Amino acid sequence: MTTSAKSNLRSPKSKRHIRPVHIVGTGSYVPDRILTNADLEKMVDTTDEWITTRSGIKERRIAPDWMCTSDMAVEAARRAMQQAGVHENEIDLIICGTVTPDMPFPNTACFIQHKLGARHVPAFDIEAACSGFIYGLEIGQQFIASGAYETVLVIGAEKLSTIVDWQDRSTCVLFGDGAGAAVLRSRSEEHGILATCMGANGSQTDILSLPGGGAKFPASKETVSARMHVIKMEGKEVFKNAVIAMQTAAEEALKKCNLTMADIKCVIPHQANLRIIDALASRLGAPEEKVYINLHRYGNVSAASVAIALDEAAREGRFQRGDLILLVVFGAGLTWASCVIQW
Repeated sequence: MTTSAKSNLRSPKSKRHIRPVHIVGTGSYVPDRILTNADLEKMVDTTDEWITTRSGIKERRIAPDWMCTSDMAVEAARRAMQQAGVHENEIDLIICGTVTPDMPFPNTACFIQHKLGARHVPAFDIEAACSGFIYGLEIGQQFIASGAYETVLVIGAEKLSTIVDWQDRSTCVLFGDGAGAAVLRSRSEEHGILATCMGANGSQTDILSLPGGGAKFPASKETVSARMHVIKMEGKEVFKNAVIAMQTAAEEALKKCNLTMADIKCVIPHQANLRIIDALASRLGAPEEKVYINLHRYGNVSAASVAIALDEAAREGRFQRGDLILLVVFGAGLTWASCVIQW
């Protein structure tokens, strides 16, 4: 970060919150099984060239039948806690972002709490689709900044292979399974999570959804026959809205901190589609070397995507203590969010 950027940097939290909040540990987990584009060629009418050209994805991870979303979440959480030097009995709150909960209820965070062996602390899920992890970061940091809690565990975890339509070549090639986690705490340093911007547009709920299984269309023979329990997506509309929403969210977060893209060390966008990432980077003026991408290895893991990418980028040394990073996501809802962090 340049000297001028340091002098101009401001934290909008200072007017709203008591304490700065930092990510003190990250962790991620992906299943062992790799489903390649060549494997998909044997399952649906597609080719490696078709998938790669349209999405940038080469492979994705698929969890075994016995593995639940909470199982992957626990593995990611343990790794984040180990890095942070935090034990189970120090966790004050568990937040899990997911669209593939173990069950409609109890919430997945409760299963995570039990499997971690944590105390009887509050535990709840948030459902903001791909935006869930950043929504969770903002919720968690509010609890810490206000003094209500000291240590918050935020997780994004998905088993999307259970809701993918394996007969639809336009969507089944895009998604995978996995989990990412972050431990939040207050530190004495002034900075940490500098600004978070969130938004939603409920008028466009129909372009990316899973219609069946809720109160509107309860599970029945009819909903199963109509294939209403799998992901439905209008790809062109999603692309158009994703780029615009993420650009707006990213620029708003930077503006709140009096920063420009030149000040950012690493941009971690939602790993949904390489074309979306490239279009976003172009609009933001972010050079290729600043943009972290692991999409080719994992595909779209919804709420877990940015969490996994954040952990991997940190472990690969893409940024160091004091560097500024930008997270930005978009998901069904429509929802979107961005977050500027001084590492």
